[in-house]
Amino acid sequence: MNTDTAPRASVVITTYNWPQALGVALAALARQRSLPFEVVVADDGSRDETRELIERCARDYPVPLRHSWQEDRGFRVALARNRAIAATGGDYVLLLDGDMVAHPMFVADHLRAAQRGSFVQGQRVLTDETGRDRLLSGETPQLGFFDRGLTRRRHTLRVPALAALGLRGSRGQSTAAIKTCNQGWWREDLVALNGFDERYEGWGREDKDLAVRAFHAGLQRRSLRFAGLATHLYHRERHDDGESPNDALLAEARSSGRVRAPLGLDRHLAEFAEHPLPDLRG
Repeated sequence: MNTDTAPRASVVITTYNWPQALGVALAALARQRSLPFEVVVADDGSRDETRELIERCARDYPVPLRHSWQEDRGFRVALARNRAIAATGGDYVLLLDGDMVAHPMFVADHLRAAQRGSFVQGQRVLTDETGRDRLLSGETPQLGFFDRGLTRRRHTLRVPALAALGLRGSRGQSTAAIKTCNQGWWREDLVALNGFDERYEGWGREDKDLAVRAFHAGLQRRSLRFAGLATHLYHRERHDDGESPNDALLAEARSSGRVRAPLGLDRHLAEFAEHPLPDLRG
């Protein structure tokens, strides 16, 4: 995409009670070669340590840094993301998790991949305990192909030419490996879809639901490989990849042909239009 016409990228980064990881993730976004328009933290009810960490980061942050917090009433990441998306002012929304460390070209790669009529699905570089600890300690800001502590080494390779080739051939409507820890969406598409369905509470399936409704609306998925890299900080899974209490909701979304979330983003747009989240840089 021509940089003269590149959209303004708002990064929405989710978090819950892991301020050390969030600090590393925010630092990586501050080192982007192409800085985002803003960063909005979508906080699903963290304790004060997270707020204090964000406020410290904001003192010398290079772009507006905002904090959207909601009461801790269990896993409500759909609501947390919707509130943060409603607070964004950019044209393009990059969804990232607070345990993901973005490569310095993460934002630039996603903007290069952005195309009308589609969303972009990125991948994760996986670490083990060693890799996680090296990143959290500040020993290194990034892990490369030959570094210790990786479990999915091939995903560290950034090859823009291969990424461009892959994007050209990757349009489709598969929900395989849909993960909102590394995605790019036009904000107007998220508004048209009414964002995430907030009926999804507890772990799982709210990301696939969004993709299914996007496909119903005629949007295509573009898979970004060899670019848009982000490294996942290892932690024990808080769930398994088996059944979810939300499976019935997802099945209904698939069969209904529904495009808009019944309980979604439009609940928050007016609130943040009237009372924008402050830029914590002061």
